[in-house]
Amino acid sequence: MKKIDYFMSTSSPWTYLGSQLITEMAKSSGFEINIYPVNFGQIFPVSGGLPLPKRAPQRQAYRLMELQRWKKKRGSTMHIEPSNFPSASPISSLCIIAARENGNDALILANAILAALWEDDRNIDDPEVLKNICFENKLDGNQILRTAETSKIEKLFETDTQEAIKKGVFGAPTYLIDGEIFWGQDRLDFVSEKLGI
Repeated sequence: MKKIDYFMSTSSPWTYLGSQLITEMAKSSGFEINIYPVNFGQIFPVSGGLPLPKRAPQRQAYRLMELQRWKKKRGSTMHIEPSNFPSASPISSLCIIAARENGNDALILANAILAALWEDDRNIDDPEVLKNICFENKLDGNQILRTAETSKIEKLFETDTQEAIKKGVFGAPTYLIDGEIFWGQDRLDFVSEKLGI
């Protein structure tokens, strides 16, 4: 089966805006998604990026305008500035990796975690909130949280981040198909062309 390597951040509104669409594209094209939550705190320094608080005021203001435009274009009801943003803990990413390694549908969990933050303004740094999100999506929250807190999953988070750097990933979301990088949910038209749909 053909594959999409999907590098994402649970704290990224852009990842959220593209999450359902890339999921639908993969299903309609027959492509499988390999999901990799990665640490952009490590990726930005080696790729020329800056975390949001360190960006110039003009860039921060423009980001909010663009989010409003894309919210309207996607027909989204997302919060542009949720009170629980930014996420300060890697636990939500570790839960997605744990689900992936446990053989669960990690993409469903990732989409649910993104919606929890950007639609419902829930605190995705809280393990109890994450456990509830798992149960709401018919996943064993206790098992996923236990697995997420192991050194194996922490090492995979680091390994996946280093692999992202090697492959040229520098922002979220990034979709990698046959070695070709597509950065940003605003590039999903090109992804669609690549997938032949």
